[in-house]
Amino acid sequence: MTERTIGYIVGSISSTSINRRLAKALERLAPAGTTLKEIPIADLPFYSQDHDADFPQVARDFKQAIADVDGVIIVTPEYSRSIPGVLKNALDWAARPYGEGAFDGKPTALIGTSGSAIGTATAQQHLKAIMSHLNAPTMGQPEGYVQSQPGVFTDSGEVTNDETAEFLVGYLTAFNALVDRYAKTPAAV
Repeated sequence: MTERTIGYIVGSISSTSINRRLAKALERLAPAGTTLKEIPIADLPFYSQDHDADFPQVARDFKQAIADVDGVIIVTPEYSRSIPGVLKNALDWAARPYGEGAFDGKPTALIGTSGSAIGTATAQQHLKAIMSHLNAPTMGQPEGYVQSQPGVFTDSGEVTNDETAEFLVGYLTAFNALVDRYAKTPAAV
């Protein structure tokens, strides 16, 4: 693939989220030919099976946004040794109704940042199990545990640490390779 659009989901809806800053950094560091765009989750209502027969528009739009991109990066913090509830809720919307999962066959990558070196590790392990159930081919390496020191990410997504920037560029390059492997080949005419 020469041009690809990657959606990203930020697992925190906090206005001061360091994971949102990481997502903005990924957006700024995207290699030529790669566009990153957010797939928002803050407006999704709580999922209930009662909606399966008639999804609200915001949930249909969310699923369509996943369908419209070539791959998805999930940027997640760790809450109570797992993923945030708002992220799990979004994944439940994406998975329903049964048999119509938006992540089925969609290349996916997981990354997160915290003040500790591996603060999102447990969350990402839970998330890998969920993504496996959703049949999303998920990048295994490199793993994305990014330590966020004060000032390493600016609000606009600038990375002030060269080693962190280099890692993130390599991470995006590896994910692009996964996306390219799963790209649909146009049918011969």
